[in-house]
Amino acid sequence: MKKFLAIALAALMLFALAACGGTSESKEVVKVIDINLTEEEYAFGVDKAQPELLEKTNAFIEKIMKDGTFDEICNKYFGDGEPTAVTSAELDESKDQLVVATNAAFEPFEYTQGDKYYGIDMEIAALLAQELGKELVISNMDFDAVCLSVGQHKCDIAMAGLTVKEDRKEHVDFTSTYYQASQKLIVKADDTTFDACTDAASVEAILKGFDNTTKIGVQNGTTGNFYVKGDADWGFDGFATECVGYKNGALAVQDLVNGNINYVVIDAAPAACIVESINEVA
Repeated sequence: MKKFLAIALAALMLFALAACGGTSESKEVVKVIDINLTEEEYAFGVDKAQPELLEKTNAFIEKIMKDGTFDEICNKYFGDGEPTAVTSAELDESKDQLVVATNAAFEPFEYTQGDKYYGIDMEIAALLAQELGKELVISNMDFDAVCLSVGQHKCDIAMAGLTVKEDRKEHVDFTSTYYQASQKLIVKADDTTFDACTDAASVEAILKGFDNTTKIGVQNGTTGNFYVKGDADWGFDGFATECVGYKNGALAVQDLVNGNINYVVIDAAPAACIVESINEVA
């Protein structure tokens, strides 16, 4: 499905290949439980001091949705298209630049290979900068800092697979929704615990039966984090399990493979990419 892999995954793959003696054979070691645990909306977060940028970005989103550009970009990551590399300029306050805050460890929305950026959000960012007649600067940072950096006027817009959430509105003004997302559960391939589940309620019924000896990995600051720990604003009750945070989903899944945690909960699209990549080199 993917033509490129995130750097975080690449390092893990090299380790796996070495451990396997470089064999070309592979087997499934992890799998995604194909049930949506949540329903979310992704949007971009704009600097509150730039209402004109918010207006122009919303107009741009409407445009690419109508003319097929968004579908073409998605086909590069979910279909047979070829991802396009995006280059970031150096920050220069003397130039007319669009500074985008992101966390480039969230394939297929944003990730890196070498000094190039790839992903749905990054390709949209490049086209948005072109539409605005600005030079694109990508500021890669921890996910928890993305909205905060825009709120502090260090960046113009956050483009990082952001779920619309009330507390994030304190820092940014959200654009129109551009993607419907969800959380999914990743388990070891031989784990049959959830095989009979048919909906989110049946998955949650099992999760509620676990205590703090069960460890669930999540990416810090994401919806999966709130889902597992519980969050009143989201309406998530959370679970009695231990929630283990990671800088990105790839690290969480690798820890699952290594036997250090029991499950992982992350966004559906990155979950599919990470599981596919790890299984390819197992």
